[in-house]
Amino acid sequence: IYLSRAFGSSVGFLFTWSLFWIVRPGSIGAMAYVFAQYAAALVPHQWPVFGPVIYAALPIAVLTGMNVLGVRPGAWTQIVLTTAKIVGLLLVVAAAFALGGASETTPVNIVATSHSTHLGLAMIFVLFTFGGWSDIAFVAAEVRDPRQNLVRSLVVGVLVVAAIYLMVTFAFVRVLGFEGVRTSEAVAAETLEAAVGPWGRGAISVLICISTLGVINAMLLTGSRVYYAAGTRHRTFGLLGVWNARRESPVRSLIVQAAVTLAVVVGFGLYEDGFDRMVVFTLPAFWFFFLLTGIALFALRHKPGEPARAFRVPGYPITPLIFCGSCLFMLISSIQYAYVQRSPEAAWALGLLIVGLIASLLDRPRVES
Repeated sequence: IYLSRAFGSSVGFLFTWSLFWIVRPGSIGAMAYVFAQYAAALVPHQWPVFGPVIYAALPIAVLTGMNVLGVRPGAWTQIVLTTAKIVGLLLVVAAAFALGGASETTPVNIVATSHSTHLGLAMIFVLFTFGGWSDIAFVAAEVRDPRQNLVRSLVVGVLVVAAIYLMVTFAFVRVLGFEGVRTSEAVAAETLEAAVGPWGRGAISVLICISTLGVINAMLLTGSRVYYAAGTRHRTFGLLGVWNARRESPVRSLIVQAAVTLAVVVGFGLYEDGFDRMVVFTLPAFWFFFLLTGIALFALRHKPGEPARAFRVPGYPITPLIFCGSCLFMLISSIQYAYVQRSPEAAWALGLLIVGLIASLLDRPRVES
């Protein structure tokens, strides 16, 4: 809606198109493959035929079903999974600091020991971890007193995630040392195993499964609201613009979203590095529209007919300029990462965006934007 008001309905349409075909399926799929990897570690037998695809598809199907049952089952599922994740991570931190000891005390020369010191490439997966911080905006219409509670949720959410992220990282370094963290292929599992013994690997696998389930459920719940809203405004998405009053959720949108995501999961499941391919597929479009949303703030504050005070930001214009500069930096970094990976997925995403651009020109709005 912000993009439509700032730049026209075609841009809002293109955002929805990219979210529907690229960003949300790729993000959910990436988390589903992380779940599959750690769920397989808990099962005492080898992968069956198409095992990774089956393990990755199962949580998408089950959690979609929970949300189809209604907004309350979906929300309670999110509350339980998020609470379990936070408690589990805090227990990991406590175990590391109570039982673990630093394995090295000599500072390591990062430049000398690393083959790459490109900050942008290093930040790609760090900021991928924080990627859901803004999703509360997608359910703004269902939030009580949104003017106050949206701001509170965004600020508190980001601070909590950042604090937990830093605590867990410090715990890793305390137990394994910097060099151990840098060279580890499974840093969380090795940290807990070193701190509490062999059963730590199984415990961390359970925690990561819970964590990924929480992320998947949140993305399914919030993404479906965007497609529903687009369906009320654009004929191309008209099938999805139906709200199920009895279940208080966009049932059609949830089901179609799951179908597209499962198709992407199956497609990427043909490759061993499915997670990395999904990241390459997703990130350029993700950062492009984040950047465009930041620019939209400036456009809306100076657009005739728009009340500037409705788009207030602390520290304006420095704060949004920093935000836009960061998004531009990450957009360039994600394109560089795609180039380094020599992966065709970025080209596929670009092709889908071009198709979406054509579709936006052909689309007829259902209502005035």
